[in-house]
Amino acid sequence: MSVALVYTVQPHILNGTVVRIEADLSRGLHSFSIVGLAGKAIEESKDRISSAIKHSGFESPKSKNQKITISLSPADLKKEGPLFDLPIAIAYLVASGEVVSSDDTIYVGELGLDGSLRPVRGVLNVVMTAKKAGYKKVIVPNENATEASLIDDITIYKANNLLEVVRHLDEKHQEHSPLPIQPTTKIDEDSWSDSEITLEDIKGQESAKRALVIAAAGRHNVILVGPPGTGKTMLARAFQGLLPPLSREETLAVTAIYSTLSSDHAVTTKPPFRAPHHTASHTALVGGGSNPKPGEVTLAHKGVLFMDEFPEFERRSLDALRQPLEDRVVSISRIQNQALFPADFILVAAMNPYRESENGTTNLARAMQETYKGKISGPILDRIDLWIEVPHIDYETLTNLERPKGETEKARQQILTARQKQKIRLTESLANTNAEMTSRDIDFYITLNKEVADLLKLSSEKLNLSPRSYHRLLKVARTIADLDGAEHIETKHVLEALQYRVNI
Repeated sequence: MSVALVYTVQPHILNGTVVRIEADLSRGLHSFSIVGLAGKAIEESKDRISSAIKHSGFESPKSKNQKITISLSPADLKKEGPLFDLPIAIAYLVASGEVVSSDDTIYVGELGLDGSLRPVRGVLNVVMTAKKAGYKKVIVPNENATEASLIDDITIYKANNLLEVVRHLDEKHQEHSPLPIQPTTKIDEDSWSDSEITLEDIKGQESAKRALVIAAAGRHNVILVGPPGTGKTMLARAFQGLLPPLSREETLAVTAIYSTLSSDHAVTTKPPFRAPHHTASHTALVGGGSNPKPGEVTLAHKGVLFMDEFPEFERRSLDALRQPLEDRVVSISRIQNQALFPADFILVAAMNPYRESENGTTNLARAMQETYKGKISGPILDRIDLWIEVPHIDYETLTNLERPKGETEKARQQILTARQKQKIRLTESLANTNAEMTSRDIDFYITLNKEVADLLKLSSEKLNLSPRSYHRLLKVARTIADLDGAEHIETKHVLEALQYRVNI
């Protein structure tokens, strides 16, 4: 007998590896072995596969006196997950002469004992890898078909059970119509999603609202500082509704991350909003493990990472934010494995400057410094663009029953217009928004007149700005100018940007 060969993909974050599945049948006492660094779920698949084959109308592998050897290659790649059930079953049926498989097809799916196909994780990554590697067709469980069809120019077939796949592959089994083709899923890039809390729900705090509009327009990091109960969490929740819907490329990137973690996630253009509790472990926040897995910073990719009670997080977790805030990726290194996960998020931090009761001071920066004694390092604060004070509001404002109308819609329109200006300006750059600009982009795309340059020079000397702080000040000023519809940065834009500077 010749060796049967079929293909599948081992998914990773944003990519995957094509895996060759070889099946060899030889005479002898019955045995079923899987080699090639197979994980526990794959090792346990032998009984599932045998039962599924039997209940699909074929002779069970266990009823034959034969030695079954399944090889997964590359042999040094760790294989994990039940998605290998279907390709291993097809490889066995090809080796036993029941069906014929083509070399341009990828198979994924978990098998039930009755032969039914169940959804698996990482299907989007599988299809992206298959297309990149030149494969023409992918056969997936019916529940995964919508996600798989997000990728253009590759044919997606959906199946409910193993027998449907067999009938599709071999003419002699085609008693019914072959597998249906899943049409390409369309993504509505213009669909804004509403958050539970809007700007209209927040009374007062006009300065904080203005700062959030600036942050959303340029994708700037912010920190909200104020006593308990002043609306910091509400502002952060409202911020989610100010972010424009994800583009097609961003939707695919976000879906690919969540696809590797769950098989029942929804495909959406809504930017992620992650709010880990301050007791979250370092690994849960940043990612890690012996076989590195993504953390909250990666799950917030292209969205918002909201860290309430910011100084209460572990010191090493806060310091670990340096890399993702600067490079928009996080690197996890282990002795046996290394991983580079995407982490392009907007940081929204909130904190109470008092650990005990309020002492009446209005200098929240000094109160924070005295309370936490450097818990938040200078390099982290240097990477935050906007410092927003959220003070108590007066009784009259709080009890005012009139709700402003159209505040959120107006802010969205301003943000969308500013984003479009940035996209046009940065056409030749890898950046899409002002916050993503490099120092080279700043020199190339931002032109300063003498008056603005003199103001920036004076501010840098008086405030002792670091080069990073100077560049971030310019980026914020550029975003304010975009919201103002100005072609170039003016002194008023710089002065407003200075008001949001981290002042400790």
